Amino acid sequence: MRLAFAALALATLVSPAAAQTVVPVTPRAYDPAPWWMDKPIIASTGYVWTEVAANRANAAATYEAVDKDLSQAQKAAADKVRALGQALAAYGAEKVRVETSFRVQPLYEQYRDRQGEVNENRRADQIERYQVVAEVRTEIRDVRLAERVYATLMAAKPSSTRPVTFRLEPENETRTQMFRLAVEDARRRASLATDAAGTLVGAVKLIDPTGRACETDVLVAGAGRSYGGDRDAYQVAPPPPPPPPPAPPAVMEDITVTAARRAREVGLNVEAIQLPVQPPLQRLEARACVVYSLG
Repeated sequence: MRLAFAALALATLVSPAAAQTVVPVTPRAYDPAPWWMDKPIIASTGYVWTEVAANRANAAATYEAVDKDLSQAQKAAADKVRALGQALAAYGAEKVRVETSFRVQPLYEQYRDRQGEVNENRRADQIERYQVVAEVRTEIRDVRLAERVYATLMAAKPSSTRPVTFRLEPENETRTQMFRLAVEDARRRASLATDAAGTLVGAVKLIDPTGRACETDVLVAGAGRSYGGDRDAYQVAPPPPPPPPPAPPAVMEDITVTAARRAREVGLNVEAIQLPVQPPLQRLEARACVVYSLG
């Protein structure tokens, strides 16, 4: 009897149900601290901003031609754009880039119904004329030419135009200097904070151009990170060559004179409708997170 009871107790202890029991594991709320948080630190974010004149401009215009014969309508639209293209080409492709597209729209026979409303016979055998729309889009890479390019588009008698728009494409050197100023601002902020707390700023432990390392959720489990991995594996790519300097006034004057002469040759009076177009100032910002040791 005692042996039977012992065997029953042993079977109960090693039963499959007991062997498959899984102890729940509470998910970890925080990840291990990064390497640069092993000792007391201060994380300081530097912010800088400035205003820089826009260095890119865009302008566009459309030109239409209508004819009963499709080929004649296409030829008329192409003639308008061809003369305009010759005038714009005088500025040089490195300063003014031109894109042209054509669109054909059939114009159908119209009639009035009993209620007096105008309707169209939208059938291939009821096409009266063809309308060819040519759109010329320009990207002005030297904003000093924005006024003349826009006047050239207007001189070609477009059916519609778009307002001149500006944008800023910061040069590589400008971005580099903005980041340097952001790092300097981070140092100044860290010094002010440690002075108020009665301690000292130590050595730099991390410089993060994305600013992510200074955010408060840096230890939250599963949060995205802009750091980590092997620190020695990151290499800085060599900087690209600096952009060419702007053309001196004498060269710009030669370009505008040549463009004006080319416009007159194709029958465009640019000087008659030249309007003031000034590039606006654009806000440029930069930030950097710098982690310092304390004391």
